[in-house]
Amino acid sequence: MPPPKDQRRNIVIVGGGAAGMSCAATLANHPDKFKVTLLESQPVVGGQATSIPIDETKYGASWMNNGVQGGSKIFKHTFNFFHQYGLPPQEVRLQVSFGKGQDGFWTNCFPSNLVQRYSSDIKKFGWFLRVVRWLMPVVGLIPISLMLRLFFFSKDFGDKMVYPLIALFLGTGNQTAHVPSAIVERLFDDPNMKLWDYDSETLLPNLPTMVTFDHLHVFYQRWKDDLIKKGVDIRTRTEVVTVLERSSKGVQLLVRDLSSAHVKEEAYNDIVLCVLADDALRILGKTATRREKFILGGAAFYDDITVTHSDSKYFEEHYETQFQPELCAEPKSQDQKKQIAFSKGEGDSDGFRPMYYTFTYQQDPRLIEMSFNCSNYQHQLKNANAKTDHAYEPVYQTIFLNKKQKHLWTIDKIDESKIIKRNWWHQLGHRWEHYLRVVPGMMFLHGRNNTYFAGSWTLVNMHELACVSGIAAAYHLGADYTKFDDFAEDFFAKYLLLSHGMIYSRQERKRKQAAK
Repeated sequence: MPPPKDQRRNIVIVGGGAAGMSCAATLANHPDKFKVTLLESQPVVGGQATSIPIDETKYGASWMNNGVQGGSKIFKHTFNFFHQYGLPPQEVRLQVSFGKGQDGFWTNCFPSNLVQRYSSDIKKFGWFLRVVRWLMPVVGLIPISLMLRLFFFSKDFGDKMVYPLIALFLGTGNQTAHVPSAIVERLFDDPNMKLWDYDSETLLPNLPTMVTFDHLHVFYQRWKDDLIKKGVDIRTRTEVVTVLERSSKGVQLLVRDLSSAHVKEEAYNDIVLCVLADDALRILGKTATRREKFILGGAAFYDDITVTHSDSKYFEEHYETQFQPELCAEPKSQDQKKQIAFSKGEGDSDGFRPMYYTFTYQQDPRLIEMSFNCSNYQHQLKNANAKTDHAYEPVYQTIFLNKKQKHLWTIDKIDESKIIKRNWWHQLGHRWEHYLRVVPGMMFLHGRNNTYFAGSWTLVNMHELACVSGIAAAYHLGADYTKFDDFAEDFFAKYLLLSHGMIYSRQERKRKQAAK
């Protein structure tokens, strides 16, 4: 007798970043329903969430995370995956250093002259956020730069405080002035999205809790190995050249093995494109519909470069890295006196040790460079310095945004002998057009022509969004959502409605009835 025909849907996932891996993991829970193949062009999975090797004798650890550093405590789906593979995130108290000098510097660690100067603007900013929330459909898409002018905020407040703060956490390709007001409001107020709370005295609250990710290379390798054990066919160094055909019969691909350069055609029932929007259009090629070209073509991406280095001289020239009395304003409360004592390193405090930094171009104050002191941020580097009297070299990452603005970059001032690695990234710019054209349009693409899309670019550039988008694509294909947390389920339901046009509670009722 001939073997029974495989009745499972044959799904191909293109891209092995957080979205692709989350999609594969969700589909893999139904080995009786889905045959899953994941194709990744790079040698490893993880996308931008990668790690690089460094010299342990010089820096205190043999690895550091690169591209993705950490996030907020709301990253529930991300944490769930990390915990599954024994690499829980580590909590840190966020310290930032914005700008340079008495007229340009501010921080969330102690009162600065700049914060006191714009105290009225900071208080008014809370009212501004409420107005945007109340009038969301009307004013939500208006760029933040225009809204700040309409509300008569001082130009310097926007240039020196608002824009650097938003740019630092969104990675906007120096498009911060064009970010819609709704996204800014959501990052302060939406419990499912916010990265920080609004503080009426200092704008950013004193030392909020953030998290850093554990060894990303190890995490993604463990995740990959586990999915392979569950039956997922994961092929790295494998490129989808183009989609040859999409029809009711399925999807036909031209696939290249980058190790052997061998090219072949492969057929699947459905395709999930877990790549950037412009890459998705390139892969779809001649099969891309007019609708797909319009919606996906609305996502704007910018080429940024991250330089990992140990040039302390460069860092101290461009950023405020230590507590200095002249940077501190006169304290107006007991809390501010305590903040100053903390920043000085009094008592058990380690003192002012910022993790995030921004540098503003004098030629155009809306544009910035940004950096991390990874030795103050990543736990393995912090722990190495805490456990020994040996002075390890600090490890920095400086990000230069938007290659088209490279004439402004200070990249040439970094000592070449101190550079550890350079990485180019293709990053989403969260322009207002994105939220007018791309975000609301995605629900009209998913499922058509046997094609689905996933990635943080479908909403906002966060690792958590990438994970949720991958799970949502799998859910749309017929996989179950496994509830593990009320907050996480609520976030998933909101994303499913926004990006897929599916009401989660209604879908769950239908599935329960079908199961009966």
